[in-house]
Amino acid sequence: MRFPTVLAAAVVLAVIVPTSAFAQTKIGFVNTERILRDSAPAAQASKRLESEFAKKQQDLQKLSDQLKKMQSDLEKNAVTMSDTQRRSKEREFNELNRELQRRDRDFRDEVNQRRNEEMAQLLDKANRVIRQIAEQEHYDAILQDGVYVNPRIDITDQVIKALEGKPPAK
Repeated sequence: MRFPTVLAAAVVLAVIVPTSAFAQTKIGFVNTERILRDSAPAAQASKRLESEFAKKQQDLQKLSDQLKKMQSDLEKNAVTMSDTQRRSKEREFNELNRELQRRDRDFRDEVNQRRNEEMAQLLDKANRVIRQIAEQEHYDAILQDGVYVNPRIDITDQVIKALEGKPPAK
């Protein structure tokens, strides 16, 4: 009879000990998408990128307008042009179109690369802030992103305020 009593006590301890240890665990959650979308540093990075690429965007728009004008002229005057002139204009149009597509592709690649660089810097800064909050407030774990998270453990607003240099609300 002694063995079932010991087994029952072991089962009770196995259930109680992890539960009490888990009850003392402090867990937080951070939504990185919100940080990248809603924080002041993210908005500043977006403005920097806009100003950095504004000139190239304008140049692409001018080239696009030139191509549209060329297409309109070609369509309007194709019947009055000689075959040689028409082929020459079509070749010129096709070359300009390829150039526009190449520049547009290069532009998008460059913008994406710079955006990724800016967001990586912001995430690095956010991770430092998260570690600082975790240490100051004695968190055992802080999770980033999840399928479901109870809002009471969400510290995203606190991280965003810290990134903006505002004191955390208690």
